[in-house]
Amino acid sequence: MDPKVRKVDYLRVSVTDKCNLRCVYCMPESGIDLKPHIEILRLEEMAKIIKLAASMGISKIRITGGEPLVRKGIISFIEEVANTPGIEDVSLTTNGILLKKYGKDLKQAGLDRVNISLDTLKPEKFKEITRIGNLQEVWSGIHEALKLELNPVKINVVVIRDFNYDEILEFVDLTSKLPIHIRFIELMPIGEGESMNSKNFVSAQEILKLIEEKYPVLPSTNINGAGPAKYISIAKHKGTIGFISAMSDHFCNKCNRLRLTAEGKIRPCLQSSKEIDIKTMLRYGASDEKLKEIIGEAIMGKPLQHTMNEEGWKQQNKKMYHIGG
Repeated sequence: MDPKVRKVDYLRVSVTDKCNLRCVYCMPESGIDLKPHIEILRLEEMAKIIKLAASMGISKIRITGGEPLVRKGIISFIEEVANTPGIEDVSLTTNGILLKKYGKDLKQAGLDRVNISLDTLKPEKFKEITRIGNLQEVWSGIHEALKLELNPVKINVVVIRDFNYDEILEFVDLTSKLPIHIRFIELMPIGEGESMNSKNFVSAQEILKLIEEKYPVLPSTNINGAGPAKYISIAKHKGTIGFISAMSDHFCNKCNRLRLTAEGKIRPCLQSSKEIDIKTMLRYGASDEKLKEIIGEAIMGKPLQHTMNEEGWKQQNKKMYHIGG
């Protein structure tokens, strides 16, 4: 428990800052200056941190990036994480491009479920927002995840008024055809997305109102997962619709997560610039007890809530691909 009596049992692990797309609200078109290899945690170092965190009550692990499936050795790493005592759930956030290629191996390694980032259903717009992406590759990954029963299969949609607002109901309609769970995510003023936020922000309440104008909606029990989404359902639809309202309806009082960045920093809050360096102590041969103290410091250091509404990203140097999606 942290000082606000929140049960912190969820660790998001960024295994790389590399990505095979260049989404406009995440990365600059020219790409990024990648961290030198020595500055990135080795997978065995990440596995050790996860093992120690599990001994302290962390039971849910989400693997993120960048794009995690571009990290060499990711399959064996997920297998090790899945076999760690105390870890009950291992999930992956991916852009889906490589999911068709690696899906079967991921399932066999012990991956439980996937979240796939997809902001448009139109090939030309997908190319526009990702700059280099092929929508068909993502659809192949989605169908592979469904076939392999990496359930629940969730689709993360960042709603951007001038880009995909007109596709909201098309995404909703997908839940009538496929057992997938669409999650509409409010645009946050993070990194590259900060300049887009004021004009393009759409609240979860506005999205819900739009859906209710077409469909009679029903409350839905939360889908299996460790995140903050609130769900609704529509009669006879195979999937559900969720909302992640980080800006319009803070869920900070229920936040149960820490983040481990690829460069070995533990971040108690997505927005807060506070990061605790665990890599240096790990590489200097610190004892397990000392490393657990660092993890405990991160848990105790979680703020009451973020201040993105009032302060934006506060001119932080860190972008989302540095922190982990």
